[in-house]
Amino acid sequence: MESKRVAGIIPRVAWLLLLLGLFGTTAEEECDSPLVSNLLPSSFRSSSQLSSSHAPGFTKLNRREGAGGWSPLTSDRYQWLEVNLGERTKITAVATQGRYGSSDWLTSYQLMFSDTGHNWKQYRQEDSIGSFPGNCNADSVVQYKLQQPVVARFLRLIPLDWNPNGRIGLRLETYGCPYTSDVVGLDGSSSLVYRLSPGSRRAQRDVITLKLKTLRNSGTLLQAEGREGVGLRLELERGKLLLLFRQGRTSSAEPRRLAALGSLLDDQHWHHVAVELHGLHLNLTVDKHTLRVKIPPQFHHLDIQELSVGAGQALGSHKPFHSKTNFHGCLENLLFNGLNLIGLAKVKDHKVSLVGNVTFSCAEPVAVAVTFPGLQSFLQLPWTTPSSSGSVSIGFRFRTWNKAGLLLTFELPQQGGVAWLFLSEAKLRLQIQKGGRVLLELSAGSALSDGQWHSVALTSRRSHLTVSVDKDEGGSAQASPSFPVAVESHIFFGGCPAGDAPGCRNHFSSFQGCMRLLSLDGRIMDLIAVQQKQLGNYSNLQIDMCGIIDRCSPSRCEHGGLCSQTWTVFHCNCSDSGYSGATCHSSVYEQSCEAYKHSGNTSGYFYIDVDGSGPIKPQLVYCNMTESDTWMIIQHNNTELTRLRPVSGVDQQSIHFSYSSEEEQLLGSISQSEHCEQELSYHCRKSRLLNTPEGSPFSWWLGGRAPGREQTYWGGAHPGSQQCGCGLQGDCLDPQHYCNCDADRLEWTEDSGLVTHKESLPVRSLVVGDLQRPGSEAAYMVGPLRCYGDKNFWNAAFFDKETSYLHFPTFHGELSADISFLFKTTASSGVFLENLGIKDFIRIELSTSARVVFSFDVGNGPLEVQVESTVPLNDNRWHRVRAERNIKEASLRLDNLPVATQEAPADGHVHLQLNSQLFIGGTASRQRGFRGCIRALQLNGVTLDLEERAEMTPGVRPGCPGHCSSYGSLCQNQGRCVERAAGFFCDCSLSAYVGVFCQTELSASFKPGTSVRYTFKEPYELTRNSSALPSSIYSDTTLRGENVSMSFRTAQSPALLLYVGSYYREYMAVLINKHDKLEVRYKLEANRDAEVLRSSSARNLANGQLHSVAIRRLTHTVSVQVDQNAREDFNLTSDGEFNAIKSLVLGKVHESGDLDPHLARLASLGFTGCLSVVQFNSINPLKAALLHPDTSPVIITGPLVRSNCGSAASANPYAAENIHHISDRSGSVGSGQPLVNAIRTDSALIGGVIAVVIFVVLTGLAVAARYLYRRKDTYRNQEGNAVKQEDSPDFPFNNQTDSQNLSSENPKEYFI
Repeated sequence: MESKRVAGIIPRVAWLLLLLGLFGTTAEEECDSPLVSNLLPSSFRSSSQLSSSHAPGFTKLNRREGAGGWSPLTSDRYQWLEVNLGERTKITAVATQGRYGSSDWLTSYQLMFSDTGHNWKQYRQEDSIGSFPGNCNADSVVQYKLQQPVVARFLRLIPLDWNPNGRIGLRLETYGCPYTSDVVGLDGSSSLVYRLSPGSRRAQRDVITLKLKTLRNSGTLLQAEGREGVGLRLELERGKLLLLFRQGRTSSAEPRRLAALGSLLDDQHWHHVAVELHGLHLNLTVDKHTLRVKIPPQFHHLDIQELSVGAGQALGSHKPFHSKTNFHGCLENLLFNGLNLIGLAKVKDHKVSLVGNVTFSCAEPVAVAVTFPGLQSFLQLPWTTPSSSGSVSIGFRFRTWNKAGLLLTFELPQQGGVAWLFLSEAKLRLQIQKGGRVLLELSAGSALSDGQWHSVALTSRRSHLTVSVDKDEGGSAQASPSFPVAVESHIFFGGCPAGDAPGCRNHFSSFQGCMRLLSLDGRIMDLIAVQQKQLGNYSNLQIDMCGIIDRCSPSRCEHGGLCSQTWTVFHCNCSDSGYSGATCHSSVYEQSCEAYKHSGNTSGYFYIDVDGSGPIKPQLVYCNMTESDTWMIIQHNNTELTRLRPVSGVDQQSIHFSYSSEEEQLLGSISQSEHCEQELSYHCRKSRLLNTPEGSPFSWWLGGRAPGREQTYWGGAHPGSQQCGCGLQGDCLDPQHYCNCDADRLEWTEDSGLVTHKESLPVRSLVVGDLQRPGSEAAYMVGPLRCYGDKNFWNAAFFDKETSYLHFPTFHGELSADISFLFKTTASSGVFLENLGIKDFIRIELSTSARVVFSFDVGNGPLEVQVESTVPLNDNRWHRVRAERNIKEASLRLDNLPVATQEAPADGHVHLQLNSQLFIGGTASRQRGFRGCIRALQLNGVTLDLEERAEMTPGVRPGCPGHCSSYGSLCQNQGRCVERAAGFFCDCSLSAYVGVFCQTELSASFKPGTSVRYTFKEPYELTRNSSALPSSIYSDTTLRGENVSMSFRTAQSPALLLYVGSYYREYMAVLINKHDKLEVRYKLEANRDAEVLRSSSARNLANGQLHSVAIRRLTHTVSVQVDQNAREDFNLTSDGEFNAIKSLVLGKVHESGDLDPHLARLASLGFTGCLSVVQFNSINPLKAALLHPDTSPVIITGPLVRSNCGSAASANPYAAENIHHISDRSGSVGSGQPLVNAIRTDSALIGGVIAVVIFVVLTGLAVAARYLYRRKDTYRNQEGNAVKQEDSPDFPFNNQTDSQNLSSENPKEYFI
């Protein structure tokens, strides 16, 4: 029994599903019925016909009546065929066919639509394409489905091109379905009001939809009133639709503008409007464009109780809401939550009230417009009033985007003069000339190129001339010429005919725009008669339509770029946006500190854009380029150690941290970094922190994505452990607890460590408890967010052979696409990237060993941009490629070569439509593949993970070694490039310099008692293994040559710069003699006197300026170069061997027994000044003393102060290096208390700026004083940071943590 019941149900279900399927199919296909085939011949009109058998009534598809179709009398672009469908109809497709049995067919055409047979509107594909492809013979049918269906009664087809061996010939069909609607007409003082029933159920979302048509550019369209005085309003203003919210019913409650959308809505065509309100989110739609708006919280109580359409109504009142203007025009299909309000009004539903003169029809005034589209456009109209009348009256309205262009011109009678009325700099100007001499010039109005309709009146009566704009609202100008102003015979609007036309001389650019309501001597000109060649003359005009397009609505300028336009093109102003290109698409900044480093930059503040052309804005960060890693540092509002004091009645204190970067910038920076960390410290005295892993914590912090998740572990421990770093290491003060502070001691202690779990970063806030007990004290410190590494920058893949490739999902870059990557190869050609569509494609390839080509097709035919390099690109070095394509142009940049661009065709296809997989390193045909490495591949700011895909793809290997061949040149001053799996670093161990690229000079200031003694290997050590020390510390002790270089700055004369002694009483000395010149003394044989080499190329070396010395000896030959002077060569007479060298001394020589008396006296005086980058062969004694005093064979006596006094960047030795301190940790401290800085970061920065200004002023005065007096004894030093700093025993905690110091150098030497 049960099985029978089931068996009976199954056929019913199947039948129901079949019906649903049929209905679904019908719903999709019900709007494709033929619309033309059943029309009467009277429904067709045309511009002309070749004969009665070629009449427009024979234009039906696949018919053979008459001559087999329509053909006009002449074949030119002024012909048209018009179809009257009888009523407004939804049109979805158009099909064309040539004239039967002929050579007559169209190859392209335009479509126009209208409701009234006037005011035609051109149909455009993708908002730009204005033409349709036609036929290639007389018989085949070409059908085009409209991307957006059109509702119209009249259709007009305009031939553009036809078979060159025939003439215009056409058969036509359109497809669609009937269209029904409810229409209401409002006259500017009438309205429709809908009131919801009291207690009606509140909908989860409110949806209002309608269509509007108007000739007025301003007016209140709709107002929604809710409870508590909250209201929503839609207003037309200058042809745009504004969304406004208002709170309060008083007249002083100004509405707040939240959005603006649409443009040119006063064109007397139907426009679709929709408002969808759901909670605090609102979608505003105008035609095809939707804007998503977030509603401010104060407006979230909008519970719509009343809708007023046309003229706003006050809640509970029948009086119109007072507005500057109310809507004047027609509305169609007004729906509120699916309810047809116009339908309810027709049946006089009690919920709907009509105020004023409301009609259920749409009165459409006929105002015939004319469009001047190009350079050869003009309209010639006859002037019928006799010139003897001495009066002129000309009026018209115009709209344009162009700031310049001729509006009209006419010749003056009998005088040979000519008058021009034209636009210049968006102002209206009138100029009258005769014989090349300007007789009169007037100017009126401004900003007339705004796309709005402007009225112009030119009148001349009784020697009084007036030019006015917008009925004097836009300005007017008057003059009283001494000559009569009249029209000879004709007036030319917009331009002049080509060649020398009688009565028309144009010295200005042609007008591009629209005109209407042209009146001559008070009579409105019949432009339809002009179109029918019954009045005047014209060329290249579009009559009975205004073809203006707003190319800035919506704006194609991205990232806040400002859009401006002319009649034919738009332009994006990308200034101050951080982006570049024709549409402000591509970021001008690098995506990470790592990228800046590999462009050769050193530490400093940089803007980074983590997603390139994506939506995240650039952010300012500090990039600390160290020798090992590149750190990105993001500050927040308090990185200082801050004391917490008990607050009465508050058990827990909450501290929030605001970062200099926005939320998406923070998360993007963390995500792309290899490692991130943030220091978290809690200093305590009798203030517990986390309690125990089993108990409830006294304090916690919030981290991760805003607003943050609660974290109950501390820096140095693992997430979720409820421990501190000491608990993880097992060295807490109390073994029973997992944090030092949980020991609850009376002495100050701390729990500090780094938070390195990226999902917990950044630290958003702290919640601190256990401060209310007697004697409880605490302080906290949260350091800046610090990250290093860029996972995207080094993401690479190696392609072994031409047939190997990686594939990814289809690339979506319909309107704008940017592609960037680096490559290196030894092959001469290969495809980097390819993505195909049905017809469209995009491809980047190495076409030859020196050429990169970017090619694509968006439907206009293939376009190509290429860059040719002057050097081969298959040199196995990294080369950077950046390609961009947008609706305006395509560009290609290779390395630092000039960018190549290719403009997109005007009014062409703009959407790139792809559907295949994206191929990297090859093509779908597996031919012409790329062999080599591709790295850091990004499409529209999104990095493709090449390494992940390469691990699972045969023929492709993840990663790509060998970076020093490309970046090794960044390592300076004998720095050595060392490869890493992801990148490289500069090894400065053999260089006298330091820094990320071995570019920073290493200097120290010396005083008379300062001595740096570097000891070479003693004889008995030559057989010992000293591999524990750096290889650069020791060298062979018998030398047949030396390479010595150093820089110095001093005012001492004479002065010993460097001394090298041996166990055999031999030595080498570099000094400044009493004549302020350089001397080099060699004593290479103990039984002979020293040989003195005196340089004559440089004088006055003791002038306090920076000087450099380079000395090279090879056995007997010695070369000396001072600064940039010519090299001087000397010859020694000794044996050329420097035996058993013992030590090198900088500064005061304490053991001078082996020296001659003069040199001994000089050595005992010491050196006062600055020594920098001292190098003796491979030994860097000054570097060893400053950086490795404990592990190097150096002995330092007296004060040795590191500074940047040896920098050549500035005459001021302390302005040379830009040391970036983000926060100053100075502050006072009491005994037994943690260092607490009361000065915040902003104050420190302001104080630093003031200090720098004072310092610069004082230094300038001091330098001037020294220059005037030239006293060498005015040399002054001020001690700065010693080489080795020790914490004061009074400080319980050292606040100079490594995580906070961006640079350890702090120059404090002053040379005057």
